[in-house]
Amino acid sequence: MSRKSERLVNLTIALLATKRFITKSEIFRTVDGYEGTAETKERMFERDKDDLRNLGIEIEVGSFDPLFDDEAGYRIRPESYALNLNDISGEDLALLSLAAEAWRGAALDGAAQSALLRLSSIGVVSDIDALPAMTPRLSSSHISFETLTTAITSRIPVIFNYIASELSVEERIVNPYGIATRNGHWYLVGFDHKRKGIRIFRFDRIDGDIAKASKGKTYEIPKDFDLAAQLSGADALMKSELDIRKGKAHVLRHMAIDVEDMGEWDRIRISYPDVERMIKLVLWHGADAKVVSNDSLRSGVMQALLDLVALHG
Repeated sequence: MSRKSERLVNLTIALLATKRFITKSEIFRTVDGYEGTAETKERMFERDKDDLRNLGIEIEVGSFDPLFDDEAGYRIRPESYALNLNDISGEDLALLSLAAEAWRGAALDGAAQSALLRLSSIGVVSDIDALPAMTPRLSSSHISFETLTTAITSRIPVIFNYIASELSVEERIVNPYGIATRNGHWYLVGFDHKRKGIRIFRFDRIDGDIAKASKGKTYEIPKDFDLAAQLSGADALMKSELDIRKGKAHVLRHMAIDVEDMGEWDRIRISYPDVERMIKLVLWHGADAKVVSNDSLRSGVMQALLDLVALHG
């Protein structure tokens, strides 16, 4: 936890624990993290108040006695801060931490950080060591990722150029309903104004930036919209048969739908959404993998090998 995050947690605990308004001078004396000159501490406190309020934490301002002009005090009412924890564990909080990190800088950043701050301030400790060392993290290289997440939460249409299957580029105006990753690709699902219906768009086919539509009216996402159901057919699966050497090509073996013992080799049947990725995977296993059926995969592997020979001699 950074020094600032630690100070915010300490301040939140102090304002929650008090049964009366506490003044800035008391905060500076009792809350760890406020250091430096009086002016420096004052600036830190003002920024911290703004940060807590931006995270949705309500800070009440008042005084000891309304009949006297006392120094202003501060507190957080427990009822305005309540969080339904149920049986949340340290491992659960570690997963939340990863999710918050994944969304850092995007539209959900504030909400994620608010949840983590509240959990930390009431003593739920993140058990990051309980997670696997190779825990996956959300990522997207598309520079308009934040624009999309903001547009979805604000219900604002977006506009972008999209590369169709025949490689033509068309401008699309879309009411974004949701974004998700599936089979190694990021997708946007939303209502396409031109097609007059819900369509699915792959991020890597979006040409250039995504922008908010300046003349677009706000919209509502249908109550029966199901992002998972929409994406279930996003990638048509292709099927192939491969021969893999016994005890080798474990990645391909793991993908197998069916395995047939052929002595020194095993014949496997696999399904996959992306032929280009599959070509690279077969090539990676070298002489331990051979494509038996699926002309597009076999010809792709052969062409890649010819290109390597031409390049390196």
